[in-house]
Amino acid sequence: MADYREEILDVSSFPIEESERLVYAFNYKFPKKDAYMFLEGPSLHIKLYQLDMTKYREFLDGLDISTELAEQVYDIIDSIGSYGINGNKRLFSGYNAERKVINRKAKEQSRSKHYYASDHNFSKVNNELPSAYENKIICADSLDFLKKLPDNCIDIIVTSPPYNFGLEYDTHNDTARWNEYFDMLFAIFEECIRVLKYGGRFAVNVQPLYSDYIPIHHIISNFFIQNKMIWKGEILWEKNNYNCKYSSWGSWKSPSSPYLKYTWEFVELYCKGDLKKPGKKENIDITAEEFKSWVVAKWSIAPERNMSEYGHPAMFPEELVERILKLFSYQNDVVLDPFNGAGTTTVVAKKTGRRYLGIDISEEYCRTAQKRIDECDLGQQSLLDKASERT
Repeated sequence: MADYREEILDVSSFPIEESERLVYAFNYKFPKKDAYMFLEGPSLHIKLYQLDMTKYREFLDGLDISTELAEQVYDIIDSIGSYGINGNKRLFSGYNAERKVINRKAKEQSRSKHYYASDHNFSKVNNELPSAYENKIICADSLDFLKKLPDNCIDIIVTSPPYNFGLEYDTHNDTARWNEYFDMLFAIFEECIRVLKYGGRFAVNVQPLYSDYIPIHHIISNFFIQNKMIWKGEILWEKNNYNCKYSSWGSWKSPSSPYLKYTWEFVELYCKGDLKKPGKKENIDITAEEFKSWVVAKWSIAPERNMSEYGHPAMFPEELVERILKLFSYQNDVVLDPFNGAGTTTVVAKKTGRRYLGIDISEEYCRTAQKRIDECDLGQQSLLDKASERT
């Protein structure tokens, strides 16, 4: 008999008929050697050895029980932080039998998953973005404009900081020293953290300056950790043949100082206050296949091909933003890009049914971003018109 892990959930607030229906259906659907449930008074006992979480999610979605109960019985298993993998099934027991730890439970309870952020002082009270700034492209200095926003009013921030070193940005000072650059960047990021909701996400696309040996992604990550943000993870954006045009090898055929080539960039992901972000089930727009594919944190996406058309020297592609938004936010969430540039973040937010606020200091880029939004509106209206004609 399997050595089960047990989780217990108080279901006294739900109709007993729903809990009984859940237990009966679960035990019918999944083999007892993998997992089973039973009721004992107001408590639902879940015995776990291994479980296919995708099938478990689909099972709950098709069950005639309240959304709140379904989410609670999903989350209690999904939140278990340590497990092995057996095919498509998570292993909840026996996977680490060869690595016995004395007083494991006590030690797990005595430490925090993210000790560096446990003493944060973030408010849990979230606010609405003022309607005057909803679905707007704002031409302004981000540091100045963000100060106008209330605390905790943005659901997710997706951005790529401008490097301003060797790039033809039209209004910025490209000669700024690195210390001045990071002082400016982090002042804006501090405001971004302030306006981000409790449980909100912050996604930063960044490429280290390899030629100058400056690990920008580590410097930025260190800033977020110092500011009590929880590291959610890191996505490797594989751009395939990008940078292959460079022919510098450093010390050719010598260990003296070889130059490493990179075909990827990073997306660093942080959460404010809590790893879990609440939202309505009906506002989830990611498919099962997308979810299974995208949680593997190496994304092969071609770089943006239309930078010359939009007049911007450093754009990420729409697909990168779409994946971030669908995996880490809900429809109708408010999306902010404080370095909106030619508007990729905001136009993808529009296309995926999210609200947006894009800020950039360049009037030219703001015009381009607004034009893309307007074209998106025209495209969506055209589709509606065609659908209306068919009916």
